[in-house]
Amino acid sequence: MAGPASTGTTPPEQADRSIPELLKQLSTETTTLVRQELDLAKAEMAEKGKQAGKGAGLFGGAGLFGLGAFGALTATFIALLDTAMVTWLAALIVTVVYGAIAGVLALTGKNKIQEAGPPTPEQTVETLKEDARWARTQMRSDTR
Repeated sequence: MAGPASTGTTPPEQADRSIPELLKQLSTETTTLVRQELDLAKAEMAEKGKQAGKGAGLFGGAGLFGLGAFGALTATFIALLDTAMVTWLAALIVTVVYGAIAGVLALTGKNKIQEAGPPTPEQTVETLKEDARWARTQMRSDTR
């Protein structure tokens, strides 16, 4: 003969507990769940950090080899100009051209930084000021 458990009519275990006991259990389980989620987030961030570290290392290697390629290109330019003039003059011409390019890039970068303005979140600061003014008016109207 089948008992009440097999028919699904048995009340759940929590039905015998008081509300404070149930709230305590809910609090404990919520705390456990939050801790588990934080542990999962930490593990996920650690894995992503490892991958980002590998990527940064690869970027560093690319920069190193890019610098080597730039040096080789510079030597190529000097050798090319050396066919028409003395070596020191060819090197000087390449240096002046690179200096001019660096100057233009520096001025353009400076202008872009100035266009961006100060590194403060001006819109957020203004919104916070408005919120503070609103809160003060609410406090004044509540005290009346």
